[in-house]
Amino acid sequence: MPSLADATRGRILFGGDYNPEQWPEETWAEDVRLMKEAGVTTVTVGVFSWARLEPAPGKRDFGWLRRLLDLLHTGGVEVCLATPTASPPPWLGRLHPGTLPVTADGTTLWWGSRNQYCPSSADYRRYAGALVADLAAEFADHPAVVMWHVNNEYGPVCHCEETAERFRGWLRDRHRTLEGLNSAWGTAFWSQGHGSWETVIPPRSAPYLPNPAAVLDFRRFCSDVLLECFTAERDLIRLHRPDAPVTTNFMTLHPHVDCWSFAAAEDFVSLDSYPDPADPRAAVYASLGQDVARSVGGGRPWMLMEMAAGAVNWRPVNRAKPAERLRLEALQSVARGADAIHFFQWRASRSGAEKFHSAMLPHAGPDTPQHRAVRELGRELGRLGEAVGGEVAADVAVVLDWPNWWALEQRGRPSERVELPELLLAWHGALWDEHLTVDYVRPDADLRRYRMVTVPNLYLADDPAVANLVAYAAGGGTLVCGFLTGVADGNDTVREGGMDARLRALLGVHPLEWRPLGEESAPLTGLDGAATLWSEALRVEAGTEVLARLADGTPAVTRRGRACYLATLPDPALLRRLLGGAAAAAGVRPEVEGLPDGVEAVRRGGLLFVLNHTGAAVRIASGAGRHEVLTGRELPPDAELGPYDAWVLR
Repeated sequence: MPSLADATRGRILFGGDYNPEQWPEETWAEDVRLMKEAGVTTVTVGVFSWARLEPAPGKRDFGWLRRLLDLLHTGGVEVCLATPTASPPPWLGRLHPGTLPVTADGTTLWWGSRNQYCPSSADYRRYAGALVADLAAEFADHPAVVMWHVNNEYGPVCHCEETAERFRGWLRDRHRTLEGLNSAWGTAFWSQGHGSWETVIPPRSAPYLPNPAAVLDFRRFCSDVLLECFTAERDLIRLHRPDAPVTTNFMTLHPHVDCWSFAAAEDFVSLDSYPDPADPRAAVYASLGQDVARSVGGGRPWMLMEMAAGAVNWRPVNRAKPAERLRLEALQSVARGADAIHFFQWRASRSGAEKFHSAMLPHAGPDTPQHRAVRELGRELGRLGEAVGGEVAADVAVVLDWPNWWALEQRGRPSERVELPELLLAWHGALWDEHLTVDYVRPDADLRRYRMVTVPNLYLADDPAVANLVAYAAGGGTLVCGFLTGVADGNDTVREGGMDARLRALLGVHPLEWRPLGEESAPLTGLDGAATLWSEALRVEAGTEVLARLADGTPAVTRRGRACYLATLPDPALLRRLLGGAAAAAGVRPEVEGLPDGVEAVRRGGLLFVLNHTGAAVRIASGAGRHEVLTGRELPPDAELGPYDAWVLR
């Protein structure tokens, strides 16, 4: 099976999206020259080039792409060749309106932007497959092409009639019979029972709340149908180039598809990461996405497919990114498992919706601080070959499940303020503040190698997931569960008693009533801190220790043996102490003891990355004789790490 290693060959790949179809050909030679000066090894080509490659139905214009690939190869730049199927040309929608996506309220989404395709459309799949097959046949043997990138940021959803028919087939496979579907969806409620498959439709605009189990199944279906699109294109590429690795790109906290399923179908995982320069917790957000990318890929090296050289164009206020932050974000990705660092994009666009998105080569040209920072980063990444292929060690696991995410955030719950990204960032941030590296795991994963497993939320917990968590704790593992966990089964049916009985026995608690909080926080006794977002009327069983209570005496944090339950979201300082204390009791230690806040240390293979995300210099006991790889110097036992600076220690 191909892997990212087939393309890296002992190097950290460095480059970005290259969209030469936006520029006259006389610009290409200058681009290649500047790429080589910047240390670019690889560029991604063709992501949005369908209209250029197929200007009319069945017509192929591959000449310009061959000239470009020849030029890049001559210049020593390798290519990740993309399939352009994320953005069909206008003629496809005009000739085949059924390829255009339809919203839940029946509105057709037209061409003029991107992602204007229905993943279920047979016409879309036919045209996309034909183009990908010809593209693979034409360029599979081109010496510049070292890997392939399919589509882009999968996520389009459609509610049309063609989707409805495919959804019915998916439901037949899942539930077998109408009786099985009616039971799983609880259609006895509100007289929703289906007596014929013809009445089963995708969730569309309705007078009031839609059936939550139907919505959940539709989200599962949408992920699966997009995965079908990916694997169809992947397999066409493999027919012609079985040795070249194939990927597609996720985004940080990507809700649109089940990334566990997608990652299993890829040769390596790719991530687009855009932390906000104005966010004081940007490093936490970035590290969460990096750890998820590494984890869904089974711990294998992954690719940072997109990052920004400066500002983006899609926030209300797009802050510029200082050069030192650009470098630090790239090194943080390498520390957490990336073997390739790419930007969006190489040359800034002069027209189109993203003309104000930064690029490696900005509008102001190469003689700019931004481009100088890019060139310096290319030189530094060239010194990190020994990081390539290195594994990232973690003793703490965080449970993450996409169907749980889709179920948790539907309307009609006790609180619409409860959102999984907020919970993940809170728990991940608490562990990051404690200088602990984590893996993300499926609920049914083998947990035995971890000293501590945390569950920020698992509202939707099927039987295998519950059994797995109980077995882990019974085997002596430390388990920390957040509120509203184990409430519903895999069909989003509330468990008898309001929480799975096996989890109630394990944790020694029984939630009697959910009492979500608003914007207010509630002070706690027993521990210094406050409850936020959520509280519960919690009955505590004999043998369960109450660590913190609300002012009225209601238990908020409990412990039974090595299993803890947080019936609230503690304030950040308290959550940090709780998770840090549980980790220490489980024998988990930071890579470097005594690190200041805002400084992270991550071990990858034989290298230790120390990254200072603060604006102040810090003194760190580096250990005598530590060789710093980026500068080649030996650090004294006690050394100063500058603001937004980094060490890579051997």
